[in-house]
Amino acid sequence: MTALSATHRTIDAIWRIESTKLIAGLARMVRDIGLAEDLAQDALVIALERWPLSGIPDNPGAWLMTTAKRRAIDLKRRSQLYNRKLDDLGRSVDTYTEDDLDIAMEGEIGDDILRLIFMTCHPVLSSDARVSLTLRLLGGLTTDEIAHAFLVAESTIAQRIVRAKRTLSSAHVAFDVPTGEELKVRLSTVLEVIYLMFNEGYSATSGGSWLRPLLCQEALRLGRILAESAPLEPEVHGLVALMEIQSSRFRTRVNAAGEPILLMEQNRALWDQLLIRRGLTAIERARKLGRPLGPYALQAAITACHAQARSAEDTDWVRISALYEALSRAAPSPIVELNRAVAIAMAFGPDFGLQIVDELTADSSMKEYHLLPSVRGDFLLKLGRSEEARAEFESAALLTRNERERELLLKRAAECEISTSEQDGQ
Repeated sequence: MTALSATHRTIDAIWRIESTKLIAGLARMVRDIGLAEDLAQDALVIALERWPLSGIPDNPGAWLMTTAKRRAIDLKRRSQLYNRKLDDLGRSVDTYTEDDLDIAMEGEIGDDILRLIFMTCHPVLSSDARVSLTLRLLGGLTTDEIAHAFLVAESTIAQRIVRAKRTLSSAHVAFDVPTGEELKVRLSTVLEVIYLMFNEGYSATSGGSWLRPLLCQEALRLGRILAESAPLEPEVHGLVALMEIQSSRFRTRVNAAGEPILLMEQNRALWDQLLIRRGLTAIERARKLGRPLGPYALQAAITACHAQARSAEDTDWVRISALYEALSRAAPSPIVELNRAVAIAMAFGPDFGLQIVDELTADSSMKEYHLLPSVRGDFLLKLGRSEEARAEFESAALLTRNERERELLLKRAAECEISTSEQDGQ
């Protein structure tokens, strides 16, 4: 049973790595996102049945793709409904080998994934549906994780995704990267999806790991491809800059045991200077286009302030506060306000940050957002109100679905209890 469980965990890891490429490749072939996802899931089920007995193949991605294609042919033979969608596929599969697949995927996968993003971000869908569907298919996020990112019910996200796939299928949306004005129309949603994908990798919503590096790497790679496809769009460069600089901290965000290390406690000497330089260059590309900085470029400028500070004490929190003020005007949201509160607290004192946070507690969309009580607890602790801080950290621990983050919050709560005991003993 232990060996079987280990194999299933390995298959799950392989699926997280390969599913996006698999769905993108299948979508190019069958021109139907829903069908592509079904075929990919069928291949996964077959793998779960066979690999524990036969062993995991040397090239699991190619095995999954070949299995999914064969499944597609079986469906074609059984149902005339799929004749049109699988016609091109049916003419070529007889001589398709795993070696051929490796060559084809190596040359086309970047374009396939980018095409899939633009397909799922088609204006025939509502903005919320575009983001939800793309995160589900390309980000590998569960409906629960997407719901948490949007602060809505899981059932709402599930319904959006089902309706979105049905709409794309009935509208016969093309599997391609648009150009000209059509590119601009879809670009904002594409950027939002890549941004959310990166964020999920940078601070995982759930599970036993603080980071999901492969998700971040994929988002950054897509952003770089997009920057070359749309070089005159400053927000594309802004997003790339943000991801480059954030990625520079990966080696310092967790310790050897996988426990989170907060920004102010990270070893800045280990930050990747190449990625920081790439990020600063991308910000400069955005600025040179001569338009006001948008939300992504403003966030990139904030991360640049951290990257350029030689130590945590040298951080220019006054400038960061001003940038968050600009960001709150460009893209107002309670989460931006929460981050602005942190910056203001660092620049002018925790009392000022606490005032903003206390106002946010009345926002219904923040009721389940664990970082709100976490930040409030930090402010209270700095103000010497240890007992209140402990309660806030414990509340945050109950709200988070990430095991590593829960451990960190409970540790902070325990430290507050020690601090309270020491105060009582004085």
